This record gives sequence, C-alpha cells and structure tokens, in this order.
Amino acid sequence: MVLVATGVVAWPTAEEHLSDLPFLDSVVAALTPSSAHAWPLTGVPADAIADRPALAVKIENSVDARPQTGLTAADVVWEQVVEGGITRFVAVYHSDLPPEIGPVRSIRPMDPAIAAPLAGLLAFSGGVPTYVTAAQDAGLQVVSQDSGADGFHRTTTRAAPHNVYAVPQTLVDQADAAHRASPGAQFDHSAAGERPTAVAAGQPTTTLELTLSGVSRPRWTWSAADGRWLRSEGSTPAVEADGRRIGATNVVVLRVDVVATEARDPAGNPVPETILTGTGRALVASGGYTVEATWSKPGTGDRVTLAGADGAPVTLAPGTTWVELVPNSDGAVDIA
Repeated sequence: MVLVATGVVAWPTAEEHLSDLPFLDSVVAALTPSSAHAWPLTGVPADAIADRPALAVKIENSVDARPQTGLTAADVVWEQVVEGGITRFVAVYHSDLPPEIGPVRSIRPMDPAIAAPLAGLLAFSGGVPTYVTAAQDAGLQVVSQDSGADGFHRTTTRAAPHNVYAVPQTLVDQADAAHRASPGAQFDHSAAGERPTAVAAGQPTTTLELTLSGVSRPRWTWSAADGRWLRSEGSTPAVEADGRRIGATNVVVLRVDVVATEARDPAGNPVPETILTGTGRALVASGGYTVEATWSKPGTGDRVTLAGADGAPVTLAPGTTWVELVPNSDGAVDIA
C-alpha cells in the first residue's frame, strides 16, 4: 500500500536508531499511563476520571476565524473539508473543559458519523434540519445556538457569523439522562512501557504536508523539544487567540471519499460530504515517526479502528490527537 506520493525518507542505520532509544524511552515513559485510570480519549493517566459526557463542537477554520479559542484543550480534533475548499473542525472535549471555545459554526452532513461513537453531545450554531435530524438519529444530543440553548454568546470583537463562542461547562451541564456517561475509547493507546506503533515500527519523519483542497494545506512539524507535532496553516504557524502554538501528540491521516451533496451555500458552492464509513488508507504519526495503516468504520455509530500491515491494531501515544480527513480524489499526503 502506497500512501505517500512524494518525500523519500532514509531509514536510520542500526547505530543511529540505537542512539535515539534513550530519548524515545524518556518520551514513552512520560506519555504512558502509570496509574489504574486513564482518560478514555487520550489514554493519559489520571488519579480519577470526571464523570461527564464528551462534548463535540463545530469550530470554524476560515481566515476570518483565526486565531481560534480553545483548540489546544480538545482531546481529539477532526478536520474536514466544507464548501469552497475551506475546512472546519469537530473539536472533542472531555478531559479538559476550557473557559471558552470558538468561533462555533454550523453542522455538516459528516458530523454525525464523527461524533456518534462518543454517545454524548454535539454543539453547533445552526444548520440544515436534515443534518440535525441525522445527528439525533445517530444517538447524539444536539445543543444548538439557534435553538436558544444556554452556553452560547456573541463577541463584539468579530463580525458575524464568525463571532459565536461557547462555554463548554454550560453546554455539558445540559446533558440529559441518556447522554451523561463518559465516552468509550475512540483510538487504542500504547500501554505502560510500550511504544506506540509508529515509534516501534514506523519511519522517522520531520514534517507532514497535507493537501485537503486548493486552499487548505495544513502542515505538521515534529518538535522534539515540545514532544508533539506543531501545526501550521500552510507556512503560517497556527496559534490560539492567547498566542499558544497549536499542536498534537498524534496526527492520524485518513484518506476518504468526499462527494458533493445537493445542498448549496449562499455563494452557490456545493456542500461536500465526507464518507466516513467503510475502509481506506491511513497514516499515523507519533513521536517523530509515521507508519502506514488501514482504517475501518463499519457504521455511523462505530469508532474508527486502525490496523497495520500485519492486521494488528495500531496504537497511538497517550495524548491529544488530530484526525485529518484527506480526500482521495484531489488530496495529497507528503512526508519528509
């Protein structure tokens, strides 16, 4: 299976690989669970796990929406192509509820398949009724700004529609009796003393250059000093509103089919839908290494599973994860 179109990476010699082991061992020791409890979405150890549901929120990623607020606090962030080739995020919060997040935008047709395995809340600013119904039918509790739900507000520092923000704790407090349970694990994480699959069986990688569309080209660069992948929007470092650099412990790239729906945005662009059931190629990045994999998701309510060439489950490093949904048709994944 060939996933990477360009970017030839030399495998380290045995001597070079051995020289890396002390650093990798320290990273693994720092990131693997050492207690009986671990947050289900990150695998990070904790003395106790908060009994609350997962909160998935639609966050905008147009130029007018940057810098965003609260993305670094998310356990998992999914990036998807929407109309006009721009991208939006589904940011999932569980282990950390920041004071504020945003800008919050509207639901899209692929969101139920992303959020349904969490069995929690899906928050957004509004959207096409059929998309909202699909989320409810998938077992999610929807919390929408346009329906008058608590927890949303508009800031005066930005123009509409880029000014809807939310308070996660207020959103979570509205969970009904059927949506108060903590989520199950969405990905497999390496156990204590074990290396994540990319580190154990992958190739050393410095950068991931992704093409999601003609106008969306995120880049991820491994920072050994930070122990995580740092995000850029093209050549511009991605930061939060408070100046913090946006990054992730793991980056999971899923190659997916994206189809045009009959819906149109105000500019006449077709609303695309990412097909997130079935199977496809994947690339998993952890600890400065990448490994090719296969993703599988049988149904809307099933989580995505990752398998290596040998069929064994692919494990991630404990920590935050960004999932990049790269179109099969005109997307690209290059590593170096």
